[in-house]
Amino acid sequence: MKDLKIYIIIASALLVVYLVAQYNKPKATDWTETLCDTNKIPFGTYILQNRINDIFPGAKLSTYREPVYNVITNDHITDGTYIIIADEVNLNKYDYEQLTRYIKKGNDVFIAASSFGRELYDTLGIVASQAARHGSATRIGFVNTALKDNLYDVDKHSSDGYFNAFKQSEGIVLGENEFKDATYLEFKMGKGALFLNANPKMFTNYSLLQEMGAAYSSIALSFVKNNKNVVWDEYYTQGRVGSESDMRVFLNNINLRWAFYIAFFSLVAFVLYEMKRRQRIIPVIEPLKNTSVEFAGIVGQVYYEQRNNTNIAQKKAEYFMEHIRTEYSLRTNVLDEEFRNALVQKSGATPELISTLVTQVVNVRIGSHINDTELIDLNRNIEQFYIEAR
Repeated sequence: MKDLKIYIIIASALLVVYLVAQYNKPKATDWTETLCDTNKIPFGTYILQNRINDIFPGAKLSTYREPVYNVITNDHITDGTYIIIADEVNLNKYDYEQLTRYIKKGNDVFIAASSFGRELYDTLGIVASQAARHGSATRIGFVNTALKDNLYDVDKHSSDGYFNAFKQSEGIVLGENEFKDATYLEFKMGKGALFLNANPKMFTNYSLLQEMGAAYSSIALSFVKNNKNVVWDEYYTQGRVGSESDMRVFLNNINLRWAFYIAFFSLVAFVLYEMKRRQRIIPVIEPLKNTSVEFAGIVGQVYYEQRNNTNIAQKKAEYFMEHIRTEYSLRTNVLDEEFRNALVQKSGATPELISTLVTQVVNVRIGSHINDTELIDLNRNIEQFYIEAR
């Protein structure tokens, strides 16, 4: 017990020293790519969401954390610019169908992502890639003649995305990189359009605080028309409302996360140490074998070898009558027409089957000789009764 106290004191002292050191050290920059509108870290979208009216003057901003289908259907969104900025956007069939109907009514949808999911691949042939062609950041721009000479790049691989493939017969290339790979696409649908951008990090806080990033994002979004309503989607970055847990918030903080790890593994080590010292070996007790199936097989073999079909039929008939008495509360001493009608009404089996069964049971009761065919027929009719009976 004395050794255990020493281990606990040492572990507690080390934990306190670590927590003090972590608390006093300079806070490291969090480079997590959340693309979340509530995050002020480099790869959050706090600035864009709060300055969206600089691009869409007078527009009303509404934020949602539900799938596209739910937002448009349940919240009765009929008009507005729909914006989704996330690392991965995976629309299902119903989301995409609802989104296309929404676009055809005259609305524009802007999606910036690194991956666009299966549905957009199947319908528009979209395949995106995030790979730098050389050591420095890839420069990207627009194909419009008035903008063609301007190229933009932001480090941290913010401008390395491009489209490997898309349906060129339907898509219009609005932007490309210095290697002539498409980076910004437009798909006309009815009165509106779907805009796809392969560089979501160009719209983050880190990019917008740089001159090139701010210029690129403002020009890219200027292609989207202003319907005086902006629907800002956070479902693909934060999930549904209420999906957060206390532990998730706890582990998002690096200091609390490491404190939790140290405490957890210290507790595991303590439990393992105590188990090794105190727990005795538990003997293995073999469970009793269930021999019911073997017994039934032996009894069945005995009956089969004796070939006493009449005896077997009588037992099956009596067991069946016991089932009728227990299940339907019917007297089975007299199997007349009244009994047949009552059994039909209570069981739901067909009258023909009931009539045949009653006749067979009566023959068995009077001791008639039962051959193999008659025994098999009796068994088949009883099984059919169990199937048809309510």
